[in-house]
Amino acid sequence: MESRVAVIIGAGPGLGAAVARRLGQAGFAIALIARDQQRLTQLGEALQAEDITAGWTAVDVSDSGELAAAVTRFGGFSGQIGVLHHNAVAFRSASASSLSAADLLADVAIGTASLLTSVTAALPFMHPGGLVLATGGGSADHPMTSAASLGVQKAAVRNLVTALDQDLRARGIRAASLTVNGTIAAGTPFAPERIADAVADLVTAAATARDDWRSEVPFNG
Repeated sequence: MESRVAVIIGAGPGLGAAVARRLGQAGFAIALIARDQQRLTQLGEALQAEDITAGWTAVDVSDSGELAAAVTRFGGFSGQIGVLHHNAVAFRSASASSLSAADLLADVAIGTASLLTSVTAALPFMHPGGLVLATGGGSADHPMTSAASLGVQKAAVRNLVTALDQDLRARGIRAASLTVNGTIAAGTPFAPERIADAVADLVTAAATARDDWRSEVPFNG
């Protein structure tokens, strides 16, 4: 029997955990992918303790072969990927003038190219009503002087998501970038749980094929 699964790329203890918990409460089985095995295990076991079906695997998301294989395994186990949430990013403290081309490409491989790898692997398991979602950021429009590659990643993610939405809408699959215009922190208007609620709203909107769909949705707290 097929069960809906939400695959979260770059699942960490903040936003990734909040999205996993929120979608798990909505009935999704949760598949967690990130580099840190210890953190993944802690998060996965915490979800299971809350009666949420969860699985996880540690992967370097810049390794396209490993990442594609992990997404494919989760798709095969579940039969249907309902949501693919890309939350991976590379944070490097370097101004634009001090950033090397090699470093920039390495960061884009993590923060942008891994989205395309994940989507390509997930598509055979996605059906009408499915959602490709990426965590965007205000740095796409307002670059951080001290972390120049972050804005490059987020601007590229937004552009890629727009292209994916145009490409996949004929299949009934939508794509969106949720642009978080603030610093994610507990106890603030940008608390992970508040953003996770916005994610859940987008999941519902994709499933109901709303006519007012937008490929970029701002979250302003």
